[in-house]
Amino acid sequence: MIFHTFGDENNKKIMFLHGVLTPWQIWEDAISAFEKEYFVIVPELDGHTEEEKTVFESVEKEADQIEEYIREKCDGELYMLAGLSMGGRIAYVVVGRQGIRIENLVLDGAPLMKLPAILIKVMEGNYKSIIKKSKARDPKVLRSCEKDFLPKRFVEDYLKIADNMEESSISNILNSVFTGIEIKELKNVDKILFLHGTKGNESVSRKAAIKMKEVNPHTTIKVYKGYAHAELACFESEKWVEDVRGLI
Repeated sequence: MIFHTFGDENNKKIMFLHGVLTPWQIWEDAISAFEKEYFVIVPELDGHTEEEKTVFESVEKEADQIEEYIREKCDGELYMLAGLSMGGRIAYVVVGRQGIRIENLVLDGAPLMKLPAILIKVMEGNYKSIIKKSKARDPKVLRSCEKDFLPKRFVEDYLKIADNMEESSISNILNSVFTGIEIKELKNVDKILFLHGTKGNESVSRKAAIKMKEVNPHTTIKVYKGYAHAELACFESEKWVEDVRGLI
């Protein structure tokens, strides 16, 4: 894992966690929006590193490294921790660690609910196929990537990830992220914002958001009608930043 930092380290500290097959640069607009007021930290998660190969082992292993960073570099506190998709799942694990203090937690499409094993297996095959074809620079996959997954400006960053990604990382990600996790009362968080869309597999995030609100009444749920998973954060980042600013 590699930590990228921006702004004055004497300011309040915030951290952004990217999603599956998503480069850390997806947060470029958020970095630009927040770095003048805050010290912005953006990890390059394992299995998603561009300059060297790393393997994603588990959500817990990622959370361990982030927890260590927060304790050593941020005195155990963050003003905000925001996670997109898989990043939201990791963020939730980090928040549950003893002695970690997060004032504001933002979860966008966080998959906190368990998925059937057969569905995980199908997703695993699809993801491995996408990575294999991305490494081969398959034109159809690249067109689909720009249309449905990432804005064109991030495709080259994604391809660097794809070139380094091992199949074991894909298996580990899916089997770790979608195991499900108990949603507990979060006493070390002042505010929680749970964002999700309504298209495709966002029903998983919707159920998680409802449960989060039941257990943690200080949760605000914001639904983006007609949007797919992580679509707003990736394709309309200015709107995403505006809504997050409304929380903090």
